[in-house]
Amino acid sequence: MKKFVYKARETATDKIVKSTVQAESESAAGKLLIERGLAPISLHEDQGGLLQKINGRIPVKDKIVFTRQLATLIGAGLPLTQSLHTVLDQTQNKAFKAIIEDIVTTVESGKSLGESFGKHPDVFNKVYLSLVAAGEVSGTLDDSLKRIAAQQEKDAAMMSKIKGALTYPIIVVFVIFGVMAFMLFTVVPQVEKLYEDMGEQLPFLTQIMVGAANFLLGFWWLVLIMVVGLVLGLRQYLKTESGIKFSDTFKLNVPLFGGLFKRLYMARFTRTAQTLLATGVAMLDTLHISGEATSNTIVQQSIENAAEKVKAGKPLSVAIKDQDYILPLVPQMAGIGEQSGKIDEMLGKAAQVYEDELDEMIRTISTMIEPILMVLLAVMAGGMIGAILFPIYGLVNSV
Repeated sequence: MKKFVYKARETATDKIVKSTVQAESESAAGKLLIERGLAPISLHEDQGGLLQKINGRIPVKDKIVFTRQLATLIGAGLPLTQSLHTVLDQTQNKAFKAIIEDIVTTVESGKSLGESFGKHPDVFNKVYLSLVAAGEVSGTLDDSLKRIAAQQEKDAAMMSKIKGALTYPIIVVFVIFGVMAFMLFTVVPQVEKLYEDMGEQLPFLTQIMVGAANFLLGFWWLVLIMVVGLVLGLRQYLKTESGIKFSDTFKLNVPLFGGLFKRLYMARFTRTAQTLLATGVAMLDTLHISGEATSNTIVQQSIENAAEKVKAGKPLSVAIKDQDYILPLVPQMAGIGEQSGKIDEMLGKAAQVYEDELDEMIRTISTMIEPILMVLLAVMAGGMIGAILFPIYGLVNSV
């Protein structure tokens, strides 16, 4: 259920009231207000403050634990509602606990588990919902939940490795800027004062550093406004359709990291497709859902193009072969799977290959980045030190 903030007029008293209402959609919230004798003036979803958003996030680890526990209890023969109550009692995250309570209430009212999960799309994505629905239809809900948990664990492990590879470069960049700031704001002003006392003119490079330091000290507020404005503007742009397309294209083509992202998206696609097909989801639905699961609109469009060809009667191996950003192993393994009747297993093997390649690339990139950043740090720090020390040596020699 979503929370909506509204301003409305009471039809009986003509009084203006402001409050909140919970409903599945904005239109449903409007209908609910009208049923209560209110005429909506304004109605929008409550996004919550920054602290509320942070506290309301559901960690992937919590979702994995929830899914595994639910699969174990259902597999042991416990009724669904009893299994949900048991998992609810063991959940510590308050935001997640509230969601599970709503799921329990919905299931007890007669809805299916898939429909109950579907009320919370921010927590349970389409892959999750499709696998649960397929498991309910086939009577293998516990197996479906185990597959979901396994996929979530693999995806979380991949993202953790990528974030780990990027952590070191980010720290080094902060160190570089820290060294530059220290030199500009503490050492450079002393050099300037020394030259003024001796009546000498500063060298050109040192003049640039002094000018930069004076500008930052005098107009720090302007720099801060510009940086904050740039960051906020960039964030808003990246939420637009053109911004998302630019970001996704950049990830696929950026030097050094482009190959890594391509393998990440192929691993997601093939692993998701394997899980969905093994659970009994139809091929077209599998392509639509696994394309979305890549979290890249460019790759998703290529998979959608392939889905249209599959719909027209072509096998997956042929339909996906010439699509942009689809790596060669995918159509090859799909073709082998089509011939053997085990396409889900072949896609799973392709996913394993890409996951292994991803691990190797992360190690290689991490090894390459360290010396590059060290050289960059040495050049920038050395340049600043040279711009400070050489003038001092020149003054000493002139005395």
